[in-house]
Amino acid sequence: MISIYLGKVSKIVSQREGITIVEVESEKEKALALNYEDVTGKIEIGDKVYVNRTARLLSLGTGGYDFILVNLKYSEYDAVGNGHIMKLRYTPFQINVLTMEEQNSPYHTVFENFKSLEGLPVIVGELHSMVAPVALVLKSINPKLKITYVMTDGGCLPISFSKTIFELKMRGIIDNTITIGHAFGGDYECINVYTALIGSKEVLKTDVVIVAMGPGIVGTGTKYGFSGVDQAHIIDAVNKLGGKPVLIPRIGFNDKRERHQGISHHTMTVLELCNSSCVVVFPTMEKKKEELVKDQISLNPVFSRFTIEFIDSSITKRYIEESGFKMTTMGRDYENEPDFFNACGAAALYVSSKLFGN
Repeated sequence: MISIYLGKVSKIVSQREGITIVEVESEKEKALALNYEDVTGKIEIGDKVYVNRTARLLSLGTGGYDFILVNLKYSEYDAVGNGHIMKLRYTPFQINVLTMEEQNSPYHTVFENFKSLEGLPVIVGELHSMVAPVALVLKSINPKLKITYVMTDGGCLPISFSKTIFELKMRGIIDNTITIGHAFGGDYECINVYTALIGSKEVLKTDVVIVAMGPGIVGTGTKYGFSGVDQAHIIDAVNKLGGKPVLIPRIGFNDKRERHQGISHHTMTVLELCNSSCVVVFPTMEKKKEELVKDQISLNPVFSRFTIEFIDSSITKRYIEESGFKMTTMGRDYENEPDFFNACGAAALYVSSKLFGN
């Protein structure tokens, strides 16, 4: 279930807040490994470390890294902060955080007195690669919009792993982050999506919330066996609290897997699992592509329960180019998968025009 080796740090490859990538040498191999400072402390050249290499041996994608487990230079390590809520509970790496809603939080009474989201727009996406384009388009249209990103625990758990979020925060495109479930490391922590939405509105005074998992969606090729099913729960939560959910459909035409051609089977399954409704916004596309997507919609009765919108979001390309932001999904950039990114832009344009009048 796990493969561990002892090695020595030979090189610091890169560093940013909370995370360091190092080169580790052992008797048999040399590999890159990630070190989370909040979990295993600061790391330096020459440190002897135990490393988890399981994902690399399995040749996984975004999760196929080595990770520092223990740095032997520390006889003990104490970085316990405020808060009494544990994340990664009952694992060797359980950590304590101060959640927005707990008793010791200065915001505790806000959650006790909450009434409604009052139509707060919440854009729900499956893939982490949806966050950057939707946030960029929102901010390009209205730079004064306050955007909060809520990262679920359907993928990566430490938010510091995401270079995308680091850059979006640095550029001021995203104003705040909240990590929920067992995800951790956001500007704020919450226990679940309900309290994250409440905190976004009542504490952070946000204008738009984007909810999506961190990098590394899990899929099995089966109908229900993927971590993106949590979108159904999120949509229902938004409706329950009085918000306005807008779903980004996962669409594309260059994935070799037939189940992801046009509208991905993931999106269709999520809609089937919803107990409530939402707006699903599609971009206008080339004739043949749009005909395929519209056929998929007309042939699947589940779409009748949702509000379907088509929006010309070709301006998304210009916003991406002007930003200089490098965006890819499953290794494909805008030129190779324009409709995927335009779907993100369409959701942003819908929220901006229909809900804010921009």
